[in-house]
Amino acid sequence: MAQVLYFSRDTKFFVELPNSGSGSHVFEIPILDGFSFSQATNSTEVTLAEMSAGGVSKRGRAFFNDSLAPVEFSFSTYVRPYKTAGSGTGVFGDTSGEHHAVEEVLWALMVGNAQHTSANFPGFTRDTTDLDISFANSNVVELGPTASGKQANIFLSLGTNKTQPKIYKIASVVINEATLDFDIDGIATINWSGFGSTLTESSLPSGNSPNTYITEDITATDNFIRNRLTELAIDFDDNSTFPGASNNGVYTLTLTGGSVTITNNVTYITPETLGQVNTPIGHVTGGRSVSGSFTCYLNHETTGNNGTSSDFFADMTAATALTKITNKVSTTFKVGGATGTPRLELAMANAHFEIPSHNIEEVIALETNFHALPATIDGTDELTLKYVGKT
Repeated sequence: MAQVLYFSRDTKFFVELPNSGSGSHVFEIPILDGFSFSQATNSTEVTLAEMSAGGVSKRGRAFFNDSLAPVEFSFSTYVRPYKTAGSGTGVFGDTSGEHHAVEEVLWALMVGNAQHTSANFPGFTRDTTDLDISFANSNVVELGPTASGKQANIFLSLGTNKTQPKIYKIASVVINEATLDFDIDGIATINWSGFGSTLTESSLPSGNSPNTYITEDITATDNFIRNRLTELAIDFDDNSTFPGASNNGVYTLTLTGGSVTITNNVTYITPETLGQVNTPIGHVTGGRSVSGSFTCYLNHETTGNNGTSSDFFADMTAATALTKITNKVSTTFKVGGATGTPRLELAMANAHFEIPSHNIEEVIALETNFHALPATIDGTDELTLKYVGKT
């Protein structure tokens, strides 16, 4: 009998959002090499330890499986915004030619309710100009419920083109973390990770009605973003302490690298009933965190040095700045450029900057850590995303 082997490069990835009825919307998302998924077992070891009885001491042990840990998964996708054809015949049913992203369903799972209705998600505002994603609905105990409280599922098809593919289902998934790295020579990429309740062998949802497969623009070649085009705009609220260029709080820093990480700090709840292997029953959200860092060369302009990276460091370490334990900086990463398409903008209206540190390399650089904060401690406005597709 011929042996069938499975290769990671022959894998397809799907996210299923159940509808209120029997059907579902199934999003196919191309992922990159290096994905992983696994479910560990929590177990208890019982050992015997007694003193000698006539030179004999029992030294046996027993093992018990207590529960399954949450399924852990991670994968990467490219940032791929696009403008839908707008004909109404596409899988989105969008007749207005509005902006979308191949990976947008993952953001919907991360920022709150992921119910997909009328080609849109809660917290998404889209039109023919751009797609804006807010965290306005993210202050919830549980992330990701779809229609009628149902949960989203992930399907991984291993050996898709084989006669006997292996399809695994991760049930009741939640996206816990997303990291966008600014690799200067790379393509804009998001690293995703999260959890699910169970991992089982399954079959893909049927592509016939009432299940709709959403595959728009996954084979396009004009919706990739080059990181080298990324720009950074920072503007201090206190422009007397941090004057920048022309005393307006603005500093012009050219990036050499950086990253932004959004974390939901999710934890899972699992019963501890004796006599059976328990499975996780759900998750709860922790404190939301948006943070990151960026690097730039240490440069000095011989004429008019205001607003440069060396001026930035000097102002951040000045005596007046050291009397301020918090700062407020309007910060926007424009991945793909300020006006070009496609692009992704990450806007943080209330970022707090730590004091920069020096990286001693062939060319001296500055590294700055930052934390995006809401306007109020219980707010949800620390970050907004703007996707602009190719027009």
